[in-house]
Amino acid sequence: MMQMDRRQCSDEFEKLLIRMNTPRVMTDNASCLNATRVMVIFKTNLPYSPIKTYLCYQFSTEINPKKNISKFQIDSARKDEILLEAVQVLTDLNLSIKKGYVSSDGRWNMDVFHVTDLDGNKLTDDNIINCIEQSLETIHNKRSNSIDGMTALELTGTDRIGLLSEVFAVLSDLKCDVVESKVWTHNGRIASLIYLKDTESGFQIEDSNKIDKIKARLRNVLKGDNDIRSAKTSVSIAVTHMERRLHQMMFADRDYARKMELKMENSPLVSVQNCLDKGYSVLNIKSKDRPKLLFDVVCTLTDMKYVVFHATINTTEIGAHLEFFIKHMDGTPISSEAEKERVILCLSAAIERRASEGVRLELCKADKPGLLAEVMRIFRENALNIIRAEISTTMGTALNMFYVTDSVGNRVDSKVIDSVRQRIGMVNLRVKEPSHQIREIQEQNTSGIGGAVLVSLGNLLRRNLYSLGLIKSYS
Repeated sequence: MMQMDRRQCSDEFEKLLIRMNTPRVMTDNASCLNATRVMVIFKTNLPYSPIKTYLCYQFSTEINPKKNISKFQIDSARKDEILLEAVQVLTDLNLSIKKGYVSSDGRWNMDVFHVTDLDGNKLTDDNIINCIEQSLETIHNKRSNSIDGMTALELTGTDRIGLLSEVFAVLSDLKCDVVESKVWTHNGRIASLIYLKDTESGFQIEDSNKIDKIKARLRNVLKGDNDIRSAKTSVSIAVTHMERRLHQMMFADRDYARKMELKMENSPLVSVQNCLDKGYSVLNIKSKDRPKLLFDVVCTLTDMKYVVFHATINTTEIGAHLEFFIKHMDGTPISSEAEKERVILCLSAAIERRASEGVRLELCKADKPGLLAEVMRIFRENALNIIRAEISTTMGTALNMFYVTDSVGNRVDSKVIDSVRQRIGMVNLRVKEPSHQIREIQEQNTSGIGGAVLVSLGNLLRRNLYSLGLIKSYS
């Protein structure tokens, strides 16, 4: 009888643990007239506690009626990477962080963010709060949907004109469909994550011989004639945020330590000083503002094993100013000039990797085997250099974005762009630049048909909705 009671108690205790481990959200609209407070309960392990502790993660949002900005406040117990997780949620939802304050004293963390959408408007749709709640609930055990049922391939090597054309031609030849991919280039290096499926079966590639063949052929492509040692191909099994993984790959490839052939315009200014009386290292960054700037910085600091205790983020029309008070994980500040220089180089590289200055092209076209290889071949034949790319396939439609320059890194001539668009399809390949869009409207306006202008304006609106993820296609 005693054994049965113990077994029942054990079962009830296990049920209690399961209920406590499941994230729960509570929303309160009554206590504040102009704010919604959301509490997310989750489990965390803290280094100072010998047992598992269940803590409260508070989230509140407030609309400032005088400014075109929404305010978010996050209060939580301190834990590893909590700042990165919060910033990741906001940036993955295409929110632009205009101002921010981070404070982490003792065992508690409070983050306040002032955000807008990508058009600079405050958030008035309550659905966005639900999206944030759901993301916060699932982020700790979240598995990328794109990785499920796919083969994840990682590539690093020396960048060159036509490299991606060769890579995707090899994959097409080996009967591999590219479902999703991101490509970054910086300082003459390239890093890419590619999610594949078998063309014939439509499923994940599990044949080890085929995987080895894919890796070997792509390694030969990456090596070229002059990159025998540093070209790498691997199949990834770890579940990591895609853009964070790209930062990690380029960091491991030491792109920050290589001499830049062409200095980027508006390069960031990064400085590090020690605040000895408080035991912090003070990091200051001045940069041109852009989406995901804060994510790139916090991601790099986290992967370099620095902890952010306090921070302020401020953006204006002139640029962004970020200040961080950081320490090593053991609580010590940066100790040497060599380490300061390394931090400066790594953070500058992290900011520059995404700060593409090329022409942005967006492809929206019905997907088919070999489509990506065909598009890349046309780019190569017109001497277009791809400096960043985001490739995805949704419901049988290819939705791809490319930033391109000419062969030496300069701006591409508009005649070359028009020639490429004619070969791929003027409707399918669009230029995401205000000057080019205005020219399209003017050209249609000179035809004397007023309705053409309205059609073009409608196309522009649909394109903007597509870029925000509100519609699946703008064609």
